[in-house]
This record gives sequence, C-alpha cells and structure tokens, in this order.
Amino acid sequence: MAKQPHLLVEAGELTDIALVPGDPGRVDRIAEHCTDVETVASNREYKVVNATYDDRQLTICSTGIGAPSAAIAAEELESVGVETVLRVGTCGALQSDIEIGDMIVATGAAKDEGTSKRYESATLPAVAHHEVLSELTAVARGRDEPVHVGPIATDDAFYAETEEYIQEWEDAGMLAVEMEAAALFTLARRKGMRAGAICTVDGNLVEGTQKGETEDNELPEKAKNNVERAIKLALEATTEL
Repeated sequence: MAKQPHLLVEAGELTDIALVPGDPGRVDRIAEHCTDVETVASNREYKVVNATYDDRQLTICSTGIGAPSAAIAAEELESVGVETVLRVGTCGALQSDIEIGDMIVATGAAKDEGTSKRYESATLPAVAHHEVLSELTAVARGRDEPVHVGPIATDDAFYAETEEYIQEWEDAGMLAVEMEAAALFTLARRKGMRAGAICTVDGNLVEGTQKGETEDNELPEKAKNNVERAIKLALEATTEL
C-alpha cells in the first residue's frame, strides 16, 4: 500500500490506537509524558508520532481545525490499521454551570457540521464508542477528577456561532461545542473503529467568555492545568483500550 497522501504514513508504521488532538503543538505536549517517542511524519496540519506510555504503544496524530481535516485523518489512520481514535481537545461550554478549565467527556455530538452529512443522513447518530466512553469516565472518576459526561455539538463556523445557535444548543442540553468530534464519531462507526473524546473547556459561550488567541498565553491557569490533566486521563485510558 502506498503512503497516505496527507498523513504520509503507510500500513505497519502506526499502532492500533491514536490520540488525536487538533493542534500539532499538542502532539508534542502529549509526547512529553511518553517514552520511545518517534516522529513518523509531519505534513500540513498533521504531525504523527509513535510513543510508549506505561508499556502501551500508541500513536499521536494532530487533525488540524475542523471536521473536514479530522475526517481525512480518520480515513487515513483507518487505512493503515488504526482501530481506536481518542480526541484530546478543547471546547466552549454551553451551560452556565460549566467553568473554564472543567473537563467534558462526550457521549455523542450533534452534527452541526457539513462533513458527516456527505457520508450519511444527519438523522444517524454520531456517538462515542461505549468502551472508550466507559474507560475515560472510569479513569476520571477513579482519580476523583471532576468531569462532565454528556452530549456536545460539533460546528463548522467558529465565528458564526450566533446567539440563536447558542440558545438552541443550551436549551437542548448540549454541554459544549467544538469542531471535530461528530466527524470522528461518524467515520469511526462507519469503519468499525472505536472513538471517544475528552475536551477541556477554554471558554463559556453562554457566559460570553471566549478562548484566547494561544493556549500558552491566553488560557486561564485552571484551563492550562486541565489540558495537562485531560492528557493524562487520555493516556491512562489507552492502557486499558
């Protein structure tokens, strides 16, 4: 099999499980907790690394921003043998009692994006795989980490999230909004993969607080700490998946 055109990887180069942050910089941040770190490829928004955490071999692959690039990553990861994808990202809260720095484990994602609808009807669910969801939740609760578990929304237009959209999401009980999970959940289900997502809250749209320009300089300290905690929870979950 030839190299995949975007990830620039081929069969046999990666492991069976991949942590998939959006930001290529977070690939390095996750890898700092691991040993035997090896960069496999780097192209466009995609950085792919193999590493070991607590004797568990894993892959870390950035997806870039949004559902289209996340879907490309999922397609190409599956093509070379990856069986599980676990998103480690950030999100904007949609409920007033969710604070910046809190963590959310997604049970499913509303398809307020266009990519998944090219694969299937919007009426079909975009849900996390029960084994990944259960393990993320168990690890968090086992460490007495406060975590919100429930549905989120995936949206394409970061700068077009109007008050009407926010109100609709809030009324529907969505916990947060981000830009990749629905596509990842949809592609995983269709291709027989497992998928899950754990995200740190970096703003609250209901309260009118927005994420900063950069993670290092603009996120509140609690959110910075929770990114690290979310990474550790995801890594621990991989040891049982």
